Amino acid sequence: MQFSFKKIVSHLIILVGFIICSLAYFSPVLQGKVIFQSDIVHYTGMAKQQKDFKANTGEETYWTNSAFGGMPTYQLGAKYPHNYIKKLDVTLRFLPRPADYLFLYFLGFYVLLLVLKVDWKLAGLGALAFGFSTYLIIILGVGHNSKAHAIAYMPLVLSGILLTFRGKYIAGFLLTAVAMGLELVANHYQMTYYLMLLVMVLGVAYLIDAYRKKMLPHFFKSVGILSAAVLLAIGLNATNILATQDYVKESTRGKSELTINADGSPRENTDGLSKDYITEYSYGLLETFNLYIPRFLGGGSGEDVGENSAMYDFFVKQGVSPVDAREYTKGLPTYWGNQTIVEAPAYIGAVVIFLFVLGLFLVKGRLKWWLVGGTILSLLLSYGKNLEFLTDFFINYIPLYNKFRAVSSIQVILELCIPVLAVFALVRLFNEVVKNEEKLIALKYTVAITGGLAILFLLGRFVGIIDFVGGTDGIIRNNYGQPFLDALRADRASLFTNDTLRTLFFVLLAASVIYFFLKKKLSETKVIVIIGLLIVIDLVSVDRRYVNNDDFVSKLTMQKPYQPNQADLQILKDNSNFRVYDLTTGGAKASYYHNALGGYHAAKPKRFQDLYEFYISRNNINILNMLNAKYIIGEGEDGQPFPYVNNDANGNAWFIENLLSVDSADEEIKSLDTLANKKVAVYSKSAKTKMNLPNTFKKDSLSSIKVVDYKPNYIKYESENPNDGFAVFSEMYYGSGWNAYIDGDLKPHIKVNYALRGMEVPKGKHTIEFKFEPEVIKTGSTIALASSVLLGLLVLSGLFFAFKSVKQSHKE
Repeated sequence: MQFSFKKIVSHLIILVGFIICSLAYFSPVLQGKVIFQSDIVHYTGMAKQQKDFKANTGEETYWTNSAFGGMPTYQLGAKYPHNYIKKLDVTLRFLPRPADYLFLYFLGFYVLLLVLKVDWKLAGLGALAFGFSTYLIIILGVGHNSKAHAIAYMPLVLSGILLTFRGKYIAGFLLTAVAMGLELVANHYQMTYYLMLLVMVLGVAYLIDAYRKKMLPHFFKSVGILSAAVLLAIGLNATNILATQDYVKESTRGKSELTINADGSPRENTDGLSKDYITEYSYGLLETFNLYIPRFLGGGSGEDVGENSAMYDFFVKQGVSPVDAREYTKGLPTYWGNQTIVEAPAYIGAVVIFLFVLGLFLVKGRLKWWLVGGTILSLLLSYGKNLEFLTDFFINYIPLYNKFRAVSSIQVILELCIPVLAVFALVRLFNEVVKNEEKLIALKYTVAITGGLAILFLLGRFVGIIDFVGGTDGIIRNNYGQPFLDALRADRASLFTNDTLRTLFFVLLAASVIYFFLKKKLSETKVIVIIGLLIVIDLVSVDRRYVNNDDFVSKLTMQKPYQPNQADLQILKDNSNFRVYDLTTGGAKASYYHNALGGYHAAKPKRFQDLYEFYISRNNINILNMLNAKYIIGEGEDGQPFPYVNNDANGNAWFIENLLSVDSADEEIKSLDTLANKKVAVYSKSAKTKMNLPNTFKKDSLSSIKVVDYKPNYIKYESENPNDGFAVFSEMYYGSGWNAYIDGDLKPHIKVNYALRGMEVPKGKHTIEFKFEPEVIKTGSTIALASSVLLGLLVLSGLFFAFKSVKQSHKE
C-alpha cells in the first residue's frame, strides 16, 4: 500500500507539473487575457446568430441563415441532447484556453507511456517533448482548436488499444471506448482518420508478431473487443456523427450533381475533393529537414529577421528611418519552400530527433516497427503532389482519403511516433541488460548521422549547393526589385546557418550527456533532468518565435472581434428580411451582422458553392435577385464600404407563372443565367419525386405571399391567391431536415433554381410554415443516451470486478 501511495503521489506531482507548464507557457490567461486565433474569429462570426438565438430563447437551433444563404449548424458548435461524453471532455479541459489543450497533450502522452510501462519520470519527459512540439503549439496559435483537440486524445486511444493487446481486456475495452469517444467529440475527422491509419500500421505489426508467437486467437480476440469499444464510442457520439454524415452529402466534401465546371470544362468525377485541392499544401521533400533544423527553409512565410539583418541594412540604405526599418523587418517572406503559405516549420526538436535515431539502434521488436512504420507512412503521404504515385494511389483506392485536404497535416502521426521512440531510446539506455559496448556503438552511429548531417548542410551552404531560391522569388523581384531579393536571400542564408549550428549544438550536448552517463560520470536521474531541460529549452525557444505573449488580447476583443462600419450600421436599421452580399470583406464579418451570402468554412454548402463559382463570383445580378440580396456592400466614392440597395431583389417568396423541367442538374444551373426568375422557375426531373406538377400557373395582381415570422429554424408565411399557384422561396433547399406545412398539414416541397425551395400552394388564404426538424438529431440523441447508459453500467461492472480481484488477492 505504501508503494502504491508513492506512485500516486508521483503521478500527482507530474500532473501538477503539467498544469504549471501549460499555464506558464500561456501565462497571459492568468491575467484574464485570451489568445487571438484567426480561425476562432471567423468561427465567432459564423456562430453568432445561433448563439444569440440560444441566449434569447434557450433553444438550440440547428440551422443558421447568417452564412452562404443558410446552412446547418452541425459543424458550427451545435449542442446536442444526451451528449454526456462531451461533459467528460469539458471536465478534462478545466484550464483556460489554450492552456487546456496543451495540458491534454501532456496528459494523453503521459498515459500512453505509462501503459507502455515507462517509468513515470521518463513518461513526464516524453509528454513535454510531445506537447511542446512546434506544430502542436502553432495550431493553437492560429485557432485550429478542433485539430488540437483530436490530436490530444490520440495517445489515449492508443493506450486503450495497447492495453487490450496486452491481455488487459476489461481495462483496454473501457479505456478505448472512453478515449475513442473523446476523440470523436473533437469533431475533426481528418485527424481521427489519420489515427486510424496509424492503428492499421500498429495492427499489422501486432499481427505479424502474433503469427510468429502462435498467438493469433489472442490477436483476433483483441480486435473483436476493440471493435466493440469503437462501436460504443461511435454510439456515444451518434448525434454528431449522423448529423455530420447528413451534411457531408450536401457539402463540398460530397459528390456533386454537376458534371461540368463554370467554364464548361468537364468536372472531375469524384465523391470527394479534387486532387488539386487535396494536395494544395504538400510538404516539400527538402522540407523534411525542418523537422530537425527549424529554419532550414527559412521558417514561416512571415519571419522577423531582426535588426542585425541584411534586410534592415537594405531599408536603412533606402532612406527609411531606423524605427520604420525595424518594423519592416517583421513578417518578411523568408520561407523558400513551395507551399502556398507556412505559418511555421513543423519542428520536432534536435534533441528528440537525436534520441529517435538512437532508438533506431537500441530499440527492438514490434514497438519499434509500428512507430517507424507510422513515421515513414506519415512522412511519405505528407509529400502529396511531390510523391504523386503514392498520393494518387491513396486518393483513388483508399476509402475516404479524398475527403480531406492539406495532406501535410498527416505529419501529426510522426509528431506522435518520434517522441515515443525517443523516450524508449532512454529506456534502453538505462536498461542494464543491454551491454555498454552496444550503447556506445549506437551513440557513435547516432552522432555520426545527426551531427554529420548538420555539418554536411553547413558545408553545402558555404560551397553554394544550397541557393536559398524560393518558388515565389520571381514575384518578389517583380514587386520589390533585385536588391530587395538579394538582401532577403542573405537573411535566408543567415537563418539557415544559425539554426543549423543551433541544432548541432543541441545534438553535441545531448550526446555528451549520454556519453558521460555511459562512462559512469552522471546518474540516471541527472541524465533525465538534463535531457528534459535540453528538450524543453530547444522546443520552447522555437515555439516562442511564433506563439508568445504578444498574441494575447483582452477577452472582449475575441468576444466581439468585429466592429460595424457605416455600411453595416445603415443596413442594420432595416428590420425586414433580406440577404447581404459584401464585396469589401472576406471571412465571416458579414455573417456576424447580417444574413450573408459569404462566410468562412472548410466545408461549404455544395449548391451554394456551385452558384458562387458559376454566377455570384461574377456579380450576376439575376442570381443575387433570386437569393434576395437586397444590399450589396461595395466601395463608395470615398473608398469606404457603402451599402448599395438592390431594389430588384425578389424578396422572401413569390408566385411564378411557369415551371420548367430539365433533364439534369447541369441544365438546371446553366439555365439560371438568363432565367426570368421572378416569373419562371426551373427544376431537374430528379427533384420531381412523385409529384405531378403543371407547367403553367395563373398569376394576377391579387396574389401575394409574405413573411410574418422569421427565425433561423422556423419561417412563417401568409399567402393569398385566387388561383392554385407555385411559390418560390429565397431560402436554401436542404431536404434532410426542412419540412413544409400548409395550414398545419405536412406538404412536399422541391428544389428549384438549383438551390432554392419551391412548392405548390392551393388557392385561397393559407399559412405556410417551414420548420427545421432534422430526424438525425432525434435518432442520434436516442442512440447516444442508450450508449451512455451502457458505458456507465460497464464502467461500474469493471470497477466491481477490479475491486473483487484486489480483495481476493489480499485474502490469498
